Amino acid sequence: MKLLRFGPKGQEKPGCLDEQGNLRDLSGVTDDFGGDTVALDALARLAQIDPRTLPLVDQGTRLGAPLAHVPNFYCIGLNYAAHAAETGAEKPKEPLVFSKATSSLAGPHDPIIIPKGATRTDWEVELGIVIGKRALYVDEADALGYVAGYCAVNDVSERDFQKNRGGQWIKGKSAPGFGKIGPWIVTADQVPDPQGLRLQLSVNGQTRQDSTTADMIFTVAQIISYMSHFMELVPGDVIATGTPSGVAAGMSPPQFLQPGDVVSLSVEGLGTQNAHVIAAS
Repeated sequence: MKLLRFGPKGQEKPGCLDEQGNLRDLSGVTDDFGGDTVALDALARLAQIDPRTLPLVDQGTRLGAPLAHVPNFYCIGLNYAAHAAETGAEKPKEPLVFSKATSSLAGPHDPIIIPKGATRTDWEVELGIVIGKRALYVDEADALGYVAGYCAVNDVSERDFQKNRGGQWIKGKSAPGFGKIGPWIVTADQVPDPQGLRLQLSVNGQTRQDSTTADMIFTVAQIISYMSHFMELVPGDVIATGTPSGVAAGMSPPQFLQPGDVVSLSVEGLGTQNAHVIAAS
């Protein structure tokens, strides 16, 4: 299944994409997507529905974030060897875990908003994991069984806030619109190998990132198992698994985002995002 949310901002309804690429309305079946409504048992019930029996939705309808809310929005830093090298960082010996504020959640085509006072706003295409059941002390061999689905993520980052303002990275990762996910969540049964997906990102039509999840230092299974030994992961949690090389901060000279830019990205099988860059008002 491909699960999504559609409609005006703040008024989104749950939906799905059928095999012909049509948008279908699921609001008569589930209230929304988030938390326990994307737990594995809830998704198993949805899988029994024939999408052709659901109301059609106008193809031009806005898509929101495929989750109405997330209990936690986690990220893994420096998880591609080439990206660690371009930032001048050593390859981490353990997953580098940090968080984004859940209020950063945004739809796939919503604008990227450069915060007030920001000077170094950057892009990061990533594979996102959506957790489908409570995970605590999970063995690596069992870890993929805890995944509800996968999605494309743009972990938008303000490097000055992240690097130069003290404290944790969360300050540079959490502005409104910095947590762009979607266009939909693809359930785990449709992604047999999360370590074989191509990731691409362009700015104004120029390719900036082009890699695959095979280059991850820590795999999806390793990340879930590792994190579950420090915290309990719960249904609806999102984990952004790191970005490949090609970010603005790694360019010489750096070319950070400016109002008027257009950022397009895709993760193989998980859809595309297209976002205009604007300045905060």
